[in-house]
Amino acid sequence: MRWDIFCHVIDNYGDVGVCWRLAQQLADEFGIAVRLLVDNLNALQKICPAINRNLATQSIQGIQVLHWVKPFPELVPADVVIEAFGCELPASYVAAMAVDTKEKKGKRWINLEYLSAEAWVAGCHKLPSPHPYLPLTKYFFFPGFTEATGGLIREADLLTQRDIQQADRAKSWRELGISKPVTDETVVSLFCYHHAPIRHLLEAWAASASPVRCLLPHGVATEQVAKWTGKSNLAAGESAQRGNLTIQIIPSLSQKNYDRLLWTCDCNFVRGEDSFVRAQWAARPFIWQIYPQQKNAHHPKLEAFLDLYSQGLVKHTAHALRLLHQGWNNTAQQLDWDSYWTYCKVLQQHAAVWAEQLAQMPDLASSLVFFCTDQ
Repeated sequence: MRWDIFCHVIDNYGDVGVCWRLAQQLADEFGIAVRLLVDNLNALQKICPAINRNLATQSIQGIQVLHWVKPFPELVPADVVIEAFGCELPASYVAAMAVDTKEKKGKRWINLEYLSAEAWVAGCHKLPSPHPYLPLTKYFFFPGFTEATGGLIREADLLTQRDIQQADRAKSWRELGISKPVTDETVVSLFCYHHAPIRHLLEAWAASASPVRCLLPHGVATEQVAKWTGKSNLAAGESAQRGNLTIQIIPSLSQKNYDRLLWTCDCNFVRGEDSFVRAQWAARPFIWQIYPQQKNAHHPKLEAFLDLYSQGLVKHTAHALRLLHQGWNNTAQQLDWDSYWTYCKVLQQHAAVWAEQLAQMPDLASSLVFFCTDQ
């Protein structure tokens, strides 16, 4: 089979991150010929350094990568077309799909939707949407956290690799080129949007009852962190210390190495969709900064996930978890890290149980392949 995945980059690493992982899994585990059409090669290069952002067409790790440009070139449509996150396919490509006799197979045009824990998602998963005037039908496909959805991206060997890395954290630090943390430090990774209340989080860590080491990949938050430390800039490899907080700036990481970073930290601050999902597979406590939407439409999505994720936690732990998430997503003037981390052992156990529950469901790539080949 041949699959085309279209990706319009909005959230820098989030949408293209999901598409790149999906493309890799489809090619590696299902032998599918995948063509990824992305409109921002710079963003893709950040997570896959092998990408040449100056090439319009290239083959990387068995995947054909095309720079999605205007005017759109004449292409023969694939057997399955993934329209990631409602990115809207080029009109000429849709017209070509309409005259393709393989359309008789039906399930070939998929709108891969954003991840959400909201209750309505299950009712919309796999729903058809006939084209208003062309003989085409698009199907909505929702990733999710329950059996009634398409599941989450999870490579076949992901959890095995995670367990190997977590069994020898010292080796992982060396391979990532990060100095080994002090024994009693809580190690956190920080990946967030520029509007996050970073200063308040740093102050909470500096005043923490126990030492905290923040590993910060060089990126959008670096300037704010540098300003908080009293410096004009912080480059990869530099560090700063205040109170009980040590900040360590590390280079931007490929997807593979970012996964390893999540696996080896005690707690991970993540954002968007891709790192959010990978933090859950890390089986470590995490705090999620959801992608902001107009009129605060993202707040119900955050609450829906917290409702689902908090199940099984006792009241006080669930409250501390929710409070820190809400403050982090609402630019709070104060963040109560200590109240949250008081429950670190319970949160760790809960994260492991949650990851194991998710692993019992079919993964997203498998669900898509089954849906698109099931007659």
